[in-house]
Amino acid sequence: MFPDFPFDSSLNSFLPHHEVQRYLESYCQSHAIGPHIRVRRHGNRHGNCHRRLPHATSNAALQSDEMFELCMHYSDPHIPSIPGIHNFKGEVLHSHSYRYAEPYAGQTVVVLGAKASGLDISIELVKVGAKVTLSHRLPRITYPLPDGIQQSSPVVAVEDDGRLRFQDGSVSAADVLLLCTGYNFRYPFLDGRQLGLEIQDHVMTPLYRFLTPPAFPSLFFIGICKMVCPFPNFNVQVQFCLSVLDGSVALPSRGEMEQEVRQELQEKLSRGVEHRHLHVMQLEQWDYCDALASIGGFAPLPPVVRSLYEEVWRQRGVHPQRYRDCNYRLVSAARWEALN
Repeated sequence: MFPDFPFDSSLNSFLPHHEVQRYLESYCQSHAIGPHIRVRRHGNRHGNCHRRLPHATSNAALQSDEMFELCMHYSDPHIPSIPGIHNFKGEVLHSHSYRYAEPYAGQTVVVLGAKASGLDISIELVKVGAKVTLSHRLPRITYPLPDGIQQSSPVVAVEDDGRLRFQDGSVSAADVLLLCTGYNFRYPFLDGRQLGLEIQDHVMTPLYRFLTPPAFPSLFFIGICKMVCPFPNFNVQVQFCLSVLDGSVALPSRGEMEQEVRQELQEKLSRGVEHRHLHVMQLEQWDYCDALASIGGFAPLPPVVRSLYEEVWRQRGVHPQRYRDCNYRLVSAARWEALN
């Protein structure tokens, strides 16, 4: 949640997507944001860089000296290249298109990817009687998974007869191949070259503090970081950007920002972080948020945010089927309590 607008206390701690949508709509209404929203409009200037947004039907143009681009890396599914995929006889879909488990009752499903979506969907599928193979390259999951889920190495190809071949050399038939393989960065209305940005499937660089391109420091990307506690992270990013815009924070020169980004990314690569995971934060998110707050001169995230976030991840590892049944209440800036 955003710190100035708590969720309805009568709701469960783990919300369905329609409740999150309702929360965001209520936030807009409470802060009188609605009258300022314009859709399907042209934007023809950002700083000294002129461009026109596609898919607009109005001739009216919007001009701005500063621009915030909100996260768009959950809309363009990443479809991995799997040799022979055209030979697969069953259904292939991405988790972006998955809605309910019931259509897959009794079927054999290979779920490719064992991050949050892969695990959650696998658990849903076995509850309706599907037989699930969780195919991934991560270290083997050691906490107990439900009966009906087996782990395997990644799918690397599809045989001529339609069976799936795994990295360990084994092969298996399946009715469904469900890709939980993440999303691509996609900003069709921006010209990365003019902004000095390289926009790839999973990485966009250079972005100073994962926020602004050094060549255009009045453009800010909110929500680029992955594996973070979303709303608190977004709120800290926005506060930092507002501090830049009101003059409270003076950004380094373009060269200094580019050098800092290069050093940070190189340090990650030297630790063995894959290039496509350069925007993944996980434990690093807390130091990142604290640094933005310190530089921006605003209050850091209260410690209860990290404490509860880490408790949920701990519960997920111990009780992967039941952790969403838990409910919590924030007691203070430093303490939470479990309600059941």
